[in-house]
Amino acid sequence: MTARYVEIHLLQTIPYANLNRDDLGSPKSVRFGYADRTRVSSQCWKRAVRQEVETSTGDTAKRTRRLPQAIQGRLTHRGWESELATYAAAQVMATLATIAGRADGFKVDKETGEAQVLFYLPERAFDELADLCVVQRERLIGLRSGTVKLKKGEAPLPADGVREVMGRRNDVINLFGRMLAELPGTNVDGAVQVAHAFTTHATDPQVDFFTAVDDLKADADQTGSGHMNSAEFSTGTFYRYASVNLDDLSNNLGDPATAVELTTAFLSAFITAMPQAKKNSTAPFTVPDLAYVTVRADRPVSLASAFETPVRAPLDSGYAEPSRQRLADYAGRIHRLLGDRGLIFHGHATIDDKGLEQLGDACQSFDSLIAAAVDHVRTR
Repeated sequence: MTARYVEIHLLQTIPYANLNRDDLGSPKSVRFGYADRTRVSSQCWKRAVRQEVETSTGDTAKRTRRLPQAIQGRLTHRGWESELATYAAAQVMATLATIAGRADGFKVDKETGEAQVLFYLPERAFDELADLCVVQRERLIGLRSGTVKLKKGEAPLPADGVREVMGRRNDVINLFGRMLAELPGTNVDGAVQVAHAFTTHATDPQVDFFTAVDDLKADADQTGSGHMNSAEFSTGTFYRYASVNLDDLSNNLGDPATAVELTTAFLSAFITAMPQAKKNSTAPFTVPDLAYVTVRADRPVSLASAFETPVRAPLDSGYAEPSRQRLADYAGRIHRLLGDRGLIFHGHATIDDKGLEQLGDACQSFDSLIAAAVDHVRTR
């Protein structure tokens, strides 16, 4: 069998925190089964994972509307006068509009200088766009002064060069994909699917009323706070799930061996990465209680339905242990229904290995679990 998917399932207990807020500042939620749960969106946790992968690979990407400012800043840093640098950045945007066939251009807000769309590029691409402006400096000066005239439909800067830079990728773009409707040639299909994390049990947000002391009032022996407010938090044991499509990742990279290495980096980052919201006031830096990894040849299989009926905690215990048992029991039943013809490998690493035989090979650490899974990818 050929390995096509690597999946990771995590159970992670989070103490008092608000990792992902809604528009009112409350913890995001979802109703699953008959109970309300605390939820952390896939976008929120993916950003944390993306940043951790970038740290491990040393190759960053930026998602921004501030592409003109990024180019302008790099040009002024190289000694260009501000007006010419601003003009050059505007001509990059005009070239993009020509490439996209947009008569209205990629509009830029006159007050903020931000583009109307989000661009997602490797950080080195910003330098390359600035390099292209440097090469075309005399042409840009001529266009600005009017001594150089553009023909109808002609781009201010070399279209092929700008298009090539806008199509640049790095590891996180190859993993998570990129969508820019205005420049379809730059789109990348994501090779990773990440589910929204949710608590395995029912939760209710908890309100924290807080005050801030005015130190000068206290020095003057005056009573009363300088500020009062309230915020909502939640606690719980979360089920987290992601799947890596090895075929798509190999196609994006053009190299199956590199795809294996990048899968290793993703699995490690998915285990350790944490959203950073309200970290200074909650420090919720736990690690997962259980990691379960599968290598499949047929299709991805989420185990989220294990918790459609919310876990109930014993009177003298919490939700983590019964959640681990629930996941193992459900995985065993799913394996019985599907059979083992598509399952190449499965294994787990946990703080407590009691009764988890349905989760395959028991590994002593997260690193050894990832290594075991990746070995089965390499040999298939």
